[in-house]
Amino acid sequence: MKINKKIEVAAEFNPTKKSHQMSIFEMCKKIKENKITLPLYQRDLSWTLQKAVDLFQYQLFGKAPVAPISMNQISERNLVPQISFLYRNLIEDENIEADHQSVVDGQQRLSTNFKAYIDHEDFKNIVLDVSKATFKIIEGAPTENQIPVGILLNEKDEKLSLYLQKKNAENFSTLFPVLVQVRSKIKNYNYTINIAENLNEDEQIKWFEVLNNAGSRVTALQMAFAKLKIHGLDIYLDYTYPFKDKICDYGFEALFSPHTTNVSYPIAALNPAYEVLIKNSVHSNNYAPIPSDTREDILTKLSPEELREIFKVTLDSLDKTLSFIEANELQESIERIDYILYLIGYFGYHKNLDSEKELELVEWVRNTDFGNMGNTARRDEFTKLLNL
Repeated sequence: MKINKKIEVAAEFNPTKKSHQMSIFEMCKKIKENKITLPLYQRDLSWTLQKAVDLFQYQLFGKAPVAPISMNQISERNLVPQISFLYRNLIEDENIEADHQSVVDGQQRLSTNFKAYIDHEDFKNIVLDVSKATFKIIEGAPTENQIPVGILLNEKDEKLSLYLQKKNAENFSTLFPVLVQVRSKIKNYNYTINIAENLNEDEQIKWFEVLNNAGSRVTALQMAFAKLKIHGLDIYLDYTYPFKDKICDYGFEALFSPHTTNVSYPIAALNPAYEVLIKNSVHSNNYAPIPSDTREDILTKLSPEELREIFKVTLDSLDKTLSFIEANELQESIERIDYILYLIGYFGYHKNLDSEKELELVEWVRNTDFGNMGNTARRDEFTKLLNL
């Protein structure tokens, strides 16, 4: 019987011997110094504030360790371009040294701790309520019993004492010792780090998917667009974040559910601008602004300059859409994202809106029901809208 040598090689190699522990603050320090980074294909942050609270809660009160972090040790040639945490800046290869580590699985947990470490604006409403022994999300200013997580877990030790002296001088001697204990526990809380060495992109993605076979994956759409970062274009920073921020500023954040729609909705909204700019305003029925018609395979083949122009037209059309909704007091009629996506498409094709067309558009919003529409009906509806 012939035995493949790959079996013998695999049996001799035990990757678990490379696992080690690293504290939260040590990892945060390395993230800040860009010694721990992310591979280019990694998607954007997806955790809600509540998920972040749950992690802080578990790290303080949990009776078992948090799941391990998986990292690729770059000890030879860097096989996958690297980006920084949170801001997704490209890391030049000359800045990647032999001890550099790239996070294959664990971005959400590490980003959560890092945001507290740098007192990020996103976490301004997350506090430790010492009277109720819980992390929580608050509205407004913290009470005397509530310590912002960005102060409690700040990289600088003095932040906590200065905050308490200013905010809660009367109870300083009572609160400070307890909070120092809490801070010390989290500061020195160790994660197990599972290490692989010099994995190429396919190997990293396979490892990630094995770890996340019951959770959310990096979709082909997200990965295709993430790789444009190498050409100076970041789909998240340049487009999907501004897209969602504009909609949320008008009070429509509830329309983004589940998290995957944070990418699929904005990408679907690009179809009309693509047709206007690339196809000379020739509309095809299967280029409706709906998630099932996203054209990432075509869009990712465009030049960064062409994509930037498509982003600009789409975001400008979104501004016109939101202004139109507000001016005509249609907020209560916008129960689904479809209305916004279709109006973006309309304004992408029609730059000017006279009073007659505006009235027709108002009636369209009030009388259109997307509830029972299949994809064919949705495509037909968008074509009819363009011909109003």
